[in-house]
Amino acid sequence: MSRRFDILNLVFVFLGGLLLLFIIAPLFGMFLTTVPVSIFDTAKETEVQKSIWLTISTSIAATLIFSIAAIPLAYLLARKNFPLKKIVLGIINIPVIIPHSAAGIALLGVISRDSALGKIAESLGFSFVNSPAGIIVAMAFVSIPYLLNAAIDGFINVPEHLEKVALTLGASKARVFFTISLPLAWRNILTGLIMMWGRGLSEFGAVIIIAYHPMVTPVMIFERFNSFGLQYTKPVTVLFICICLAIFIVMNLISRRKRNAENRENK
Repeated sequence: MSRRFDILNLVFVFLGGLLLLFIIAPLFGMFLTTVPVSIFDTAKETEVQKSIWLTISTSIAATLIFSIAAIPLAYLLARKNFPLKKIVLGIINIPVIIPHSAAGIALLGVISRDSALGKIAESLGFSFVNSPAGIIVAMAFVSIPYLLNAAIDGFINVPEHLEKVALTLGASKARVFFTISLPLAWRNILTGLIMMWGRGLSEFGAVIIIAYHPMVTPVMIFERFNSFGLQYTKPVTVLFICICLAIFIVMNLISRRKRNAENRENK
């Protein structure tokens, strides 16, 4: 029995190793075949700097702005039972399923200059098409399910009796939410925020439909590949991946430190 179990573990390790190799090999190969000097030269380009900053800032803005509505909605879906709840839960996952180019086309029909929302935006002095506002909307549309699902799981894991006890002691619903529900679900919510930001950061299909210009980095990579080929594209790709990984690692370290601090306080 033990020998069979060992063989099964070896099979699982082998299959897992193949999967990890599948993920790592293309990235590792790209880093090896890119000359470091070309990466530094690319980093000095004003166009590249503006594109990377635009990508990071719009993805952060999309995450923060739409989280204002996403977190309360996640709480309602975690705590309340109502007719058509399963349909609502299905709707929030639609952006994950549909092709993102199709998502861009669908969004364009709502926020184009000829639409009601587009006309309202123009009356306020801005446009969604070919603007950072449109990029934010596209990023948020495809990435919001990651935050919603993580936040729902977080609120479900919060013991409901703690909220009820606080209510019976005279606390308002708002106070219960901000002092009990939200802090206890914060780990999941933070994970959802990071995943939403990361997904928005890498979005291409929906963004290119709504805003080819100004260019976010995924669109710039595509444009350079079409115009100049693979070798010219690699430096900006490696640079963007390095920056994204650095930010992602820092955010995870901050999250881990906060989690460790909470664990020490609980002890």
